[in-house]
Amino acid sequence: MRSDVTTIMPATVRRSLLHFGADLSLARRKRRLTGQMMAERIGVSKATYQKMEKGDARTALGAYAMALFVLGFGEIFDDLIDQRNDETGLLLDAERVPKRVRIKTVARPS
Repeated sequence: MRSDVTTIMPATVRRSLLHFGADLSLARRKRRLTGQMMAERIGVSKATYQKMEKGDARTALGAYAMALFVLGFGEIFDDLIDQRNDETGLLLDAERVPKRVRIKTVARPS
């Protein structure tokens, strides 16, 4: 049985999505765009866009990316998980560096 993403989602992630949806709504209204106008520009139904403003976790990431693009935040995902700033990833890479490097010898045919 497939579980609903909202049942396994940590509370902090849920709150972040709710906050993001509220920010999305505010940015739209500041630009004097209706929900219908946003939905048309994003390429989703009005109902889907309304779910986005409510922070629905089941909405496709592509829809959120298009909403950001329409609002003028087109490159927001470019540096979101920049490998140069991934401290955990950098630490894990450093742990994997071998203490010694040994070259394997290949047996020569006789």
